[in-house]
Amino acid sequence: MGLTKQYLRYVPAGNFNIIASPNCNLCFVALEGQEGRFVAAGACEHIVVWDLRLGEKAQVLSGEKAPVTYIAASPSKRNIAGGYSDGNVQIFDLKTAEVVTIFSGHRSEITCMSYDSFGHKLATGSKDTDIIVWDTVSETGICRLNGHKGPVTQVQFMTNHPYLISSAKDTFIKFWDLDTQHCFKTLVAHRTEVWSISLMKDDRYLISASSDAELRVWKLNDRNAADIDDITESLQLASFEESDDSAAYALQSFKAGSLLRSGRGRVMSMFSDVTGQVIGCHGTDMQIELFLFLSDDDAKIRLKKRLKKERKKNADAAMETAEEQVQTLSLRDEVRRLPAIKLSAKPKSLHTVLGNGGELRVTVVLANNTIELYSVQTSGKEVEPRCLRSVTMHGHHGEVRAVNFSSDNLAVVSGSSESIKMWNRPSQMSLRTVGSGYVLCTMFVPGDRHVLAGLKDGRLLIIDIAAGDTLEEIPAHSNELWSICLQPDLRGVVTGGGDKTVKFWQFELVADEALESKAKVLSLVHTRTLKLEESVLCVRLSSNKKFIAVALLDSTVKIFFVDTFKFYLSLYGHKLPVLCMDISSDSTLIATGSADRNVKIWGMDFGDCHKSLFAHDDSVTGLQFVNRTHYFFTCGKDGKVKQWDGDNFVKVITLQGHVGEAWNLAVSPNGQFVVSCGADRVLRLYEKTDQPLVLQDEEEEEREAQDGLATGEQSVIAGQPGKTLPSKKTIGSEKAAESILECLDVSKEYKEVLDEHAALQAGTAQVLPPPAVPLIMLAFGASTIDDFVLETLKRIRPSDMEEALLILPFTSVCELIQYLPALISRGDFLELVLRVVMFLLKIHHAPIVANHALLSTLTNIQKLAAQKTEELKDTVGYNYYGMQFLQREIEAAEGVRLFRDATLERKRGEKKRKQRERTKRSIMMVS
Repeated sequence: MGLTKQYLRYVPAGNFNIIASPNCNLCFVALEGQEGRFVAAGACEHIVVWDLRLGEKAQVLSGEKAPVTYIAASPSKRNIAGGYSDGNVQIFDLKTAEVVTIFSGHRSEITCMSYDSFGHKLATGSKDTDIIVWDTVSETGICRLNGHKGPVTQVQFMTNHPYLISSAKDTFIKFWDLDTQHCFKTLVAHRTEVWSISLMKDDRYLISASSDAELRVWKLNDRNAADIDDITESLQLASFEESDDSAAYALQSFKAGSLLRSGRGRVMSMFSDVTGQVIGCHGTDMQIELFLFLSDDDAKIRLKKRLKKERKKNADAAMETAEEQVQTLSLRDEVRRLPAIKLSAKPKSLHTVLGNGGELRVTVVLANNTIELYSVQTSGKEVEPRCLRSVTMHGHHGEVRAVNFSSDNLAVVSGSSESIKMWNRPSQMSLRTVGSGYVLCTMFVPGDRHVLAGLKDGRLLIIDIAAGDTLEEIPAHSNELWSICLQPDLRGVVTGGGDKTVKFWQFELVADEALESKAKVLSLVHTRTLKLEESVLCVRLSSNKKFIAVALLDSTVKIFFVDTFKFYLSLYGHKLPVLCMDISSDSTLIATGSADRNVKIWGMDFGDCHKSLFAHDDSVTGLQFVNRTHYFFTCGKDGKVKQWDGDNFVKVITLQGHVGEAWNLAVSPNGQFVVSCGADRVLRLYEKTDQPLVLQDEEEEEREAQDGLATGEQSVIAGQPGKTLPSKKTIGSEKAAESILECLDVSKEYKEVLDEHAALQAGTAQVLPPPAVPLIMLAFGASTIDDFVLETLKRIRPSDMEEALLILPFTSVCELIQYLPALISRGDFLELVLRVVMFLLKIHHAPIVANHALLSTLTNIQKLAAQKTEELKDTVGYNYYGMQFLQREIEAAEGVRLFRDATLERKRGEKKRKQRERTKRSIMMVS
């Protein structure tokens, strides 16, 4: 089928109801120069920055279609990195909310990320057991570290050494040397999975969390600068002997002790603040434990107080023993336990930030789709933590099971296990929240002033939208109320429940006895009952007011006459019960979705099955026709939302679905919008556009996505079987390789044309017109071959460059090397060209050196590279010392400090004044 106008594309129009995904962490970010006010949290495939002062969304960062699994903020507070379930990493600019860099290297979801102290390197860990270190400046991968046998749980850069520390579910903690790119030390003291690690007090201590109630504390010493007394002290506390392979490294590790948790279960998450003074952790219970690492002076004061108390208790003890104890600082002297934070639900992740006034801000994501902010004082006497803010009204606390549109297409009602919410569809903001039981189905009453909700216990609620209150609770059924359907005359509704009955209800206005004015309110009056032999799962009425279709637990759908309840048809063919169905607006078709993953289209005239479609990979949970058409939408437990044509029996499009099960969907009366709900607690809105849809193109895209990459998934380096690149093959790298090959072919053909033109010009005295430049070169804005090759290399994403060059055949590599001397001699983009040269020589060194035709080219490259590199170094040095000269001149002339923070001295003075006044106010103001 070619290009048609009958199929118009539906595109995602927004997500709402989600505050923070429980499978992703959160972290504090700085916006508008304020810290402690904004929190970034993963919300399915988006990263939402919440303003905790206003309780609103400050920014929404959108990138991949896969869910976000981990986020990390850069030390410069300008960027935030998001790791996704497909293994990709995207770095966003917080000011512009745009994607700055994309890294593709992992084969499965990202489990942890960490920046170094300067923000120039980013380490990522994944479920594929690999650790990749990325260069965020050049946007390339540095190295891939292989060694763990289980998913990596945490990575941490050391500040004073080029080392990286990682933990994994294989019970090991590994120390990696980034210069040599190998592991030089492994801690094997844990017997169960290591869930998190954290560096404290300027990398002097390493905290590791496991499945038990013990936080193990390791003391890290610098071998070269370590004091003999400190080493002797560490040896006295040591319970782990370091291995011989780390003897050549300037790092020693000894177990200094343990911190005992009072919480239950394994450590779910553990984070420390940027200064490394406070560490917080939580288990499977509803509390957060905080530990404060004191400064050296405070620890010595605390040690003296402790020894003084011990001398009073033990007056007979020898004085020499006490003097020896004075010289030894134990872990209980350096660590102080802060008051625990009691939560209202189970926490999933936390993050901390410490203010100048000693105030600690702790933000936490709860399992019930809530973010809370707490304040704890770390100085002075112990003060109970205070809950400053909580973001709760923007979403349900449980899974959303039912959604529906109002008649004017402007409002959406959703029901979950604890409440019912009304949403404004254009702004996607919550209008009303009404507490309820477990909601299974919802519906707007004609007039859009009331909502009916069927509950799991069989009650039918009548809710007033304006008042946000429940008017009446009707015990409609004795078991689950699975379905509500509006009667075609708009005067009543029909309900079906698990008590094997279908009941008809009539709308009526009755006087409210609770009010003195006796104002009339909406109510329902039971008129008729249809008793059946099996539990009713779904009920639908035809628009012509003739038939009622009932889906039963015995996998059949029975159709009765509405007026007499006389049996009309029985639709049998599903192997499992029908969970959802709908009748077209012209009453000619009925579509049924079953737990057997099939959708069947039946005729209402004879009950014959027109077509059986294998719709989803799991149970079909939602189905609804588009008004006045035979198109219908379905959703299933596989999380996908699909559009179908009921006349041609073809799938039109598969929309971006949910993470987990999709429980229900609703189509607006005008057919312009579709909303779906699922286990990820997201209400996904789709909007119809004017863009026509070609079925063949959609099928081809789905087929390509299933088949994978054309060149295979594995990166094989000829002659180096043990070498693995930081990046991986992606569609982008394949397209980049194709662009290089196309560039080489076009350049070769154009060069032949130029040679022919030069030969003709030499044989004639007339001036011949130059040959036409190829169109692709004009599209790239290049007039010469060198410009064309350079522009092609510039347009390749830096993270895809190595994989693209690796895909090239060796003959094309040789052709590309021939163009590189001219590009080096130009001087512009020298770093890019030299990077290409070094990678090609590293990968194809042996065959390139053996090729005598390239010998002169390599010699030329060597000379030009050394010359241009020296020129670049001279330019940088000239500019550096020139700027220093200008700095000294301006400072001497105007008395200002150029290129430095001129307010440092003033801030130091203010800090001393505040200390003298003993003010405990924090600079982070939320309210």
